[in-house]
Amino acid sequence: MSKSILDPSRLDAVELSNDEIARYSRHLIMPEVTLDGQRRIKAAKVLCIGAGGLGSPIALYLAAAGIGTIGLVDFDVVDYSNLQRQILHGTKDVGRKKINSARDRIKEINPNVQVELHDAFFTSENAREIVEGYDIVIDGTDNFPTRYLSNDICVFLKKPNIYGSIFRFDGQCTVFAPHLGGPCYRCLYPEPPPPGMVPSCAEGGVLGVLPGVIGVMQAIEAIKLIVGIGESLIGRLVHFDALKMKFREFKVRKDPKCPVCSDYPTITELVDYEQFCGIPQAKEAEEAEPPIPEISATDLKSRLDRGDKIVLVDVRETFEWDIARIPGSKLIPLGELASRMSELDSTDEMVFICKLGPRSGTAVRELQKAGFTKTFNLAGGLREWWEQVDPLMPKY
Repeated sequence: MSKSILDPSRLDAVELSNDEIARYSRHLIMPEVTLDGQRRIKAAKVLCIGAGGLGSPIALYLAAAGIGTIGLVDFDVVDYSNLQRQILHGTKDVGRKKINSARDRIKEINPNVQVELHDAFFTSENAREIVEGYDIVIDGTDNFPTRYLSNDICVFLKKPNIYGSIFRFDGQCTVFAPHLGGPCYRCLYPEPPPPGMVPSCAEGGVLGVLPGVIGVMQAIEAIKLIVGIGESLIGRLVHFDALKMKFREFKVRKDPKCPVCSDYPTITELVDYEQFCGIPQAKEAEEAEPPIPEISATDLKSRLDRGDKIVLVDVRETFEWDIARIPGSKLIPLGELASRMSELDSTDEMVFICKLGPRSGTAVRELQKAGFTKTFNLAGGLREWWEQVDPLMPKY
């Protein structure tokens, strides 16, 4: 049996009421948990970064299990597109702050849980102040700057960092805890991928039930560390393929030259994680090349209404095109652009379209290199068109 990460002195003032004994009775009769283990659960403070797809099952199950204090970090509001997987929130919550919706749902599950809200971006400026008061950090985010930031602050403060990620039909989970003998996130991924190389869930999609599988695994790992039972995923990464319904396990070893968790680290304080992940560098690279010409949704609509001759080229996939499109646009998926460039006339003025803007920006750049000079990117993609021009268009 493992050792609990909590200091035993934390339990001195922790007792369970009769109502709590009844609520947690199925835990109490398990010899691996018992009353003592449930007191540890009640004494624990867990921080969940993100109240979305992964954060939903994490928060719900930790609350039901009786975690004494759950902290939530999120700045976003509930959108209709969240409801397919973010089960913390309901239709009535659309437009509300996610942390407020999450707090209300957690209190419905278990009014004994104290919920601490952090309505903010998780940044280098506030990370230490937020994380210091918690025993465990669970990363429920889907962007690389936050993953590296949560890793580094957890290494510096000696907090376990329970990692999960999801994309389409695949998910993975592990526990990063160098102070407990395991590796950190940088041991597994020393460098982030180039900006735009890995699509987000908003671009690539995710099976709605997949976060439930991975988020529950993250919650299980938190409870095991708190109670001090079982074999942690420290040093092991579990990959789940929902299409094949298969789990695979990989060994993750500590990198003796890791810049953060090795014996001789070269990174000893928080850095600019946007810059580290290449976001400002991407802007600098754009400045070195000719900038990508853009047109706003409202300006495009005005010009189309005026009768200007503009060729609209949509570079999304066919299945996205079937959901929604701007009338009169032509579909050439980005992957087919090179082979179908002959279908385009360089004398035409063209506007390229995707869902959010990056793919169509790439298309414009390719056309520029091929000598096209009258190409524009629809700034913000279809999302801006929905918001600024046609709110009745189907959204996805």
